[in-house]
Amino acid sequence: MSAHSNPSKVVVIGGGYAGTLAANRLRARPDVDITLVNPRPDFVERIRLHQYVARTGEATIDYGTLLGKGIKLVVDCATRIDTTARTVQLASGRRVDFDYVIYAVGSTGATPASVPGAVEFAYDVAEWESARRLRDRLDGVPLDAPVTVVGGGLTGIETAAELAERGRRITLVCGRALAPTFSASGRRYIATWLSRHGVAVLEGVSVSEVRQDAVVLADGGVRPSALTIWTAGFGVPDLAAASGLRTDGLGRLLTDETLTSVDDDRVIAAGDAAAPSGRPLRMSGYAAGPLGARAADTVLSRIAGTEPAVIDLAFSGACVSLGRRAGIRQLARKDDTALNLYIGGRLGAAIKEVTCKFVVAKRIRREAAQPGSMGWPKGGPRSVGVASAARGVASA
Repeated sequence: MSAHSNPSKVVVIGGGYAGTLAANRLRARPDVDITLVNPRPDFVERIRLHQYVARTGEATIDYGTLLGKGIKLVVDCATRIDTTARTVQLASGRRVDFDYVIYAVGSTGATPASVPGAVEFAYDVAEWESARRLRDRLDGVPLDAPVTVVGGGLTGIETAAELAERGRRITLVCGRALAPTFSASGRRYIATWLSRHGVAVLEGVSVSEVRQDAVVLADGGVRPSALTIWTAGFGVPDLAAASGLRTDGLGRLLTDETLTSVDDDRVIAAGDAAAPSGRPLRMSGYAAGPLGARAADTVLSRIAGTEPAVIDLAFSGACVSLGRRAGIRQLARKDDTALNLYIGGRLGAAIKEVTCKFVVAKRIRREAAQPGSMGWPKGGPRSVGVASAARGVASA
């Protein structure tokens, strides 16, 4: 009997940065039957959604240009992973059999129901559908009308900057601080750029209510807002919990350091929805690729009967665009703590654009052409003692 007559069936749930790269990398073995399940027919460049909203760029790519030969794309939503029957149930009613699942569902926006009016009146830019609704709504808002962006993280900064450069009147409500993960000098650079472009930055204050035409601040102040955009925080889909798999407090799948579920060694996580040892890495496009690659390698190791490797990613910093003509590259230590060193201006913008293109062209497309070719900065295994303790608690 041919060694390829009974291929291992791997279902990748989620076609974002981590899932798409993982699907391509699985092709390193010819005896793997790969199915990618994704709710959309096109790949979404989440790191460009703020451009899509502002009509300064597009954010979708045809999967036909990204996926390697032989990968089956199923446009549907996974509703449950049945680990007993080894099937993934889809919203259409279809079931897809698996030997292994790569859980790469990504993250979502997290508009809080605890803030009155936020769910009813605020828009988010975390996903394609919500970004499209926001873009359509923005078309009906006069250019001189006040727009509020809630959230001083990287998504909030990029959204506020993109719209401000297009002539919008923007207020950025940061909560505790502007760009809290950046160095003091990096934060000053961002604050200066925003100020020069007319963005009112409110630090140390949060939004306690969203109204159709205003936001109410925690200090009692009321600011007119013809449109409110919520970028503070992220959530994850509830597929893991709905499937009876253990998750962390946010809903990320609990795994060990090889990204294997603590409940089932045939379920491997990648990207924003993974919580290895209960200590997830920063949600980011930077981490998604290496985590997708490591998840695929874990599956391939299990098929081969060898011991999977553990996470070994080193961070190097983060990039933020400030409109189309400026940006900032914040440098960081391997553990993702910021150094007091950054690159700004047009060079910072160029680095951000090269980074966005690199993720698609040099990671995903190259992996389709040469499975197993992707490398990444190595940080070495994380603390084994802490990881083991975290797994023990999760399994209790």
